[in-house]
Amino acid sequence: MRAEAIKGHVDLLVLSVLQRSPAHGYAVAERLRKRSSGVFDLAEGTIYPALYRLEGQGLVESRWRTVGGRRRRVYRLTTAGEQALSGRRRHWDAFATAMQAVLS
Repeated sequence: MRAEAIKGHVDLLVLSVLQRSPAHGYAVAERLRKRSSGVFDLAEGTIYPALYRLEGQGLVESRWRTVGGRRRRVYRLTTAGEQALSGRRRHWDAFATAMQAVLS
């Protein structure tokens, strides 16, 4: 999928992946790839800036943990992140419905 097609939606994708369980950046990328059957194969250079931005906004928080013998920063949604995700999903659903109506 072309990168331009998902611009503006990366934060929504990352928040959605973190809703199920906390994860480090590489795991976020892997989950996106798996859940989208490879369509969202985002580079770490896209994932990490999104995580830093979301953390700066208070939507995710992070802690250092040892995962598989390696020290990694693990991210999880905050309460504000859950609320933001809910609102962004509503906006996405309205957008997708309108797009489908026009394209059909």
